[in-house]
Amino acid sequence: MEHRTSSIQGHRIMARCALLAVLVASVSACAGTAGPTQAINDPDEADNRKIHEFNKSFDRNFVRPLSQGYSRLPDPVERGIDNVAENFDLPKEALNSLLQGRPVAALENTARFAVNSTVGLLGIFDPAGEMGLEGHETDFGETLYVWGAEEGVYGEVPFFGPRTERDVVGEVVDIAMNPLRLIVPSAFGPFGTAAEGASILGERAQYSDTIDSVLYESADSYAQSRLLYLQNRRFELGQTGGADDVYIDPYATDPYEDFDAQ
Repeated sequence: MEHRTSSIQGHRIMARCALLAVLVASVSACAGTAGPTQAINDPDEADNRKIHEFNKSFDRNFVRPLSQGYSRLPDPVERGIDNVAENFDLPKEALNSLLQGRPVAALENTARFAVNSTVGLLGIFDPAGEMGLEGHETDFGETLYVWGAEEGVYGEVPFFGPRTERDVVGEVVDIAMNPLRLIVPSAFGPFGTAAEGASILGERAQYSDTIDSVLYESADSYAQSRLLYLQNRRFELGQTGGADDVYIDPYATDPYEDFDAQ
């Protein structure tokens, strides 16, 4: 990545995040014990704090109330929606596994997608899981890490919460280059977008206590969100280790899945 002034870096992050309009926003949080961390590169903290307050307001007035209503759906309905959203991600996870040099993970993700898209009725059901095909969650941000790209600056972006520069670029590429988008464009119409959004609302409701604690009960919710996001992401990428470095993202079903194929 090019070395630019901090203000230009901040604006680059904002511009890239504008392309992520198909996602429903939420602020990342995780549960765990604070431990040693790498340096935090946050040159635009003053602006990021303002955006953080906007995101909190958006969560308080929009995301949290909607998630509470969504949580009243019957469990099988919620599970089916989550399965569909997860199934839509499998092709890009298979591609990223290949790009990371993990062919076994790529094959498993492909097989899981094939089974759940057919026998599982587009992913509503999960027969692949019953067959032992659990899949391996990954993304292009991890691919960039495997390729040696630097983390870049930290930024809190409107509607989307904490991100690193590398992960913003990764999300843009994942959306643009998902093989399913290229093969079946209609899959990314209202149905796919609704499934993704509803799944995020479900996660927001499931981990409401943890997220509310970080956002609304912390003495400094910005610093807490930033620390936990960076700790969690670095742990997912294998940059930290040991008993004191276990940072589990409540949005991740299994934070160890990404490394099973290594």
